[in-house]
Amino acid sequence: MTSSIVVQDLLAAREVVLELELLTAGVPLDARIGNPDVSSPGLALAGYTERFPDGRALVFGETEMSYLGTLDPQEAEARLNGVFARDVPAVFVTRGLDVPASFLAAATRASVPVFRTGLDTGDFYRVLKPYLEDVLAPTTTVHGSLADVYGIGLLFTGPSGIGKSECVLGLVARGHRLVADDVVLVSRRGNDVLMGRGHELQGFHMEIRGVGIIDVASMFGTRATRQRKRVEIIVDLETWDDSREYERTGLEREATEILGVEIPRVTIPLNPGKNLAAISEVVAMNQLLAYSGVDVPTRFDDGLRRALNRRDSLIEDYE
Repeated sequence: MTSSIVVQDLLAAREVVLELELLTAGVPLDARIGNPDVSSPGLALAGYTERFPDGRALVFGETEMSYLGTLDPQEAEARLNGVFARDVPAVFVTRGLDVPASFLAAATRASVPVFRTGLDTGDFYRVLKPYLEDVLAPTTTVHGSLADVYGIGLLFTGPSGIGKSECVLGLVARGHRLVADDVVLVSRRGNDVLMGRGHELQGFHMEIRGVGIIDVASMFGTRATRQRKRVEIIVDLETWDDSREYERTGLEREATEILGVEIPRVTIPLNPGKNLAAISEVVAMNQLLAYSGVDVPTRFDDGLRRALNRRDSLIEDYE
């Protein structure tokens, strides 16, 4: 789903960091920012609003404010009216610049809140934009458990009761880190990066059937947990099915799509005595090798084919 943030919530979360001062008292702060991009009004101040990005917060820096100062007051007011008539959730004036009363009057008539910040324009962008990209990122909920294993984010999925939590608990006991259990909030950053985290109310608690709720951070220490992690591999757990053929060489790759991003998937069939934690570590280490350019199944297959070709060549020469 696509998220949005109410201007009031943005003010509550980033008022101090962004050094925000509300200049339009009485203007409602219930507008929603649905676009993580923050920009200057650009050509809209010159009267061209055909391609104006609706729903985007605007930043007025020294360039924009000095340009307005060169215009006739009536013309400047008309330009501002044209900008504020569009879907503008909020306006930010940087560098602690003076804001003319006519500017505030035009914004108030359009119910657009105006904030002033002491930050330079560049610094303001660098602080606000990553925050908006985070809170407005497309997000979905996945039933599973997410762990950081050797720096690789493994998202364990499978039917309820299959042993996802127990597997991650075993990994934590071996020195790896829990990110989220049972409910994983996955958001897309950019075009191809998925970040996973737990629900804030859940914290680092896990439900272990037969034992109950445990607090991993209290039991194993804060080093056993991580606030968020990139999702890099889906480890799908399922009960062993004798009628099914499982992948044995690794040459046939599976993938799962989440939020439009394709993620490699490994299916692990479970039967009694299988050391799932050790297998999970191997999955993570295999991915580390792949990142370094080592494709073990393909390398093994190529070597085997070369050996067979040499054998066939020797047989032909002998004959």
